[in-house]
Amino acid sequence: MPRINLLPWREEQRKERKLAFGVAIGGATLAALLAAGATWMMVGSMIDAQDSRNERLREEIKVLDKQIEEINALESSKQKFIARMEIIEKLQRSRPEIVHLFDEIVRQLPEGVYLTGVKQTDKRLKFDGVAQSSTRVSTFMRNIDGSEWLKNPELQVVQTQNGASATGASFTLFADQVSNAGSEADMKKKVPGKLASRGRP
Repeated sequence: MPRINLLPWREEQRKERKLAFGVAIGGATLAALLAAGATWMMVGSMIDAQDSRNERLREEIKVLDKQIEEINALESSKQKFIARMEIIEKLQRSRPEIVHLFDEIVRQLPEGVYLTGVKQTDKRLKFDGVAQSSTRVSTFMRNIDGSEWLKNPELQVVQTQNGASATGASFTLFADQVSNAGSEADMKKKVPGKLASRGRP
């Protein structure tokens, strides 16, 4: 005797659809979980790589900071060295100045005038001397005015001397020394360092 299925065919079809839908939902959920897991792993890997780069940058920054400190120390040492060199160079340049100064005094001293004393305070010079007349003193002042190594002559005292042995005028004269006057080649020349008198009777 044939068996007849009395279940409604629509109910069977509904169950099949529900089963298929459940399988689809399960597959989608699994795919979403796999995608989320892959994304999480990729993001984690990117974060780790960025952390590694950041750590390397921090190490490089520390190295650069150390190098900058060394450069600053070298720059400070360089500036100190340059300052010392400038002082030494200035001293070396000033050494021949006194020789030039005395030679200039001798050359600018006119006939009939001789000095009894020369005193220097910093760049200020004081000349004590005797001249045959006040005109000779004026000539000495004009010579100082035209000198490369002396300037600003100022006459302070002129006293006329009348005696049995000598007739003339004693004077006190001030002038300023000019630093680094003349060329470097002139500084290398040999000049006499002894002050000679001119016009001494």
